[in-house]
Amino acid sequence: MPERAVANWRFVAARIKLGWHTQEAFVAAYEDRARELREQARISVRQVRRWESGESTWPNRDARRVLQAMFGCQLGGLGFARPCRPAERQADELGGQLEEYDVRRRKFLGLLGVAPMLDLEALDHLTAATREARHFGGPELLGHLRTSLDEVARTDGLTGPHEALPTALGILAAVDAAARAAEPALRRELLALGSRGAELVAWLHRDTGAPARAIAYWHHQAKEWATLAGDSAMHAYVLLRQAQAADRTDAARMLDLARAATDGPWALPPRPRAEAFQQQARALALTGAGVEVVARALDQAHTALGLADAAAGQATCTGPLGDGYTGQRLMVQSAICYREAGRSERAVELFRRHLAAGAFAPRDRAFFTAQYSGALVAADEPEEAACAAMESLALAADARFGQALSELHRTANDLAPYAERPAVREFRQRLSELTVA
Repeated sequence: MPERAVANWRFVAARIKLGWHTQEAFVAAYEDRARELREQARISVRQVRRWESGESTWPNRDARRVLQAMFGCQLGGLGFARPCRPAERQADELGGQLEEYDVRRRKFLGLLGVAPMLDLEALDHLTAATREARHFGGPELLGHLRTSLDEVARTDGLTGPHEALPTALGILAAVDAAARAAEPALRRELLALGSRGAELVAWLHRDTGAPARAIAYWHHQAKEWATLAGDSAMHAYVLLRQAQAADRTDAARMLDLARAATDGPWALPPRPRAEAFQQQARALALTGAGVEVVARALDQAHTALGLADAAAGQATCTGPLGDGYTGQRLMVQSAICYREAGRSERAVELFRRHLAAGAFAPRDRAFFTAQYSGALVAADEPEEAACAAMESLALAADARFGQALSELHRTANDLAPYAERPAVREFRQRLSELTVA
């Protein structure tokens, strides 16, 4: 790969935005469009990887025609750069040699500090930051990378995963580029930070509805970097997040992962340990365990949370693990466990008491309210369920909070027997319109 090759995150972002979440899916779409255009050119996953890594910066003539038809824009809009003529290249190299170190340093920190960094112009900044990251190190670099990741996580909670994902990928590229050239001590810290970022990217993929293999890839990357950084607690935390990402139909795997997070050769801090016990309770409910078994797991969660030595802080991507896990959040998640255990009245009681009292980001409130609506259906309160579902939909629609919308579809199915009731009909119609749009 050329020494100055830089990941082409504009192309990655454009592909994800159009629904091609994996390189394999993009290759299949490319092949279909090439046949429509009667182009003989074919590509492989390896070729897509070369485009996205920056190893290949300008597609051939046939590929350019297919790509322009697929994305509806010129190649420059996808992050590709037309090769320079020899004279231009010599001028560029000379200019690079004359650039002063402190100018480059200020430029890098300025590029990385752009916020909220959620559009394609900002993605260009991050691509440049990836290139510059190789030349700097130390606390200043780590501080800016941490701030950038925390900003992306905060924005995701407010406006959703689709805009945040390209930026998060760009930041990870900067972390990876800096780590490759860093001294051992700094490399260790960068890999630990990269593990946090990779776990966030797995979460964002999950909330966009990406295929399971894409989510699994980033969970694997997070565990690899955590292991290389010697961060065993983060390794356990990723196991917890994998348990949370497990499908409801695979409760046995969910339970295994949640138990591994608490029982493995690592020590989770009290707050994420409490969350892991709560996840065990949900998995137990899904496997058909009795409500008393579910309650015992929730008691373990409360005991673990009681060992936390301070009030919960603001939830961040790079701060203490699980620092935003509060008693209110545990109680709302306990309501989900009781819903899964078939105790809908108990679930509704907990939702009513703690959902109103808790301070939750819009994404979390949308998800918990969607769960509440489902519990209301099971408790034979369809009109109130439809009202709660409408409240959740109002939060989730514009930001496209994927997990909340998935739960709302579950509620809509449960409400099918009450489809003629006005509130139910309105909710199901609005959800259907959103799906079509």
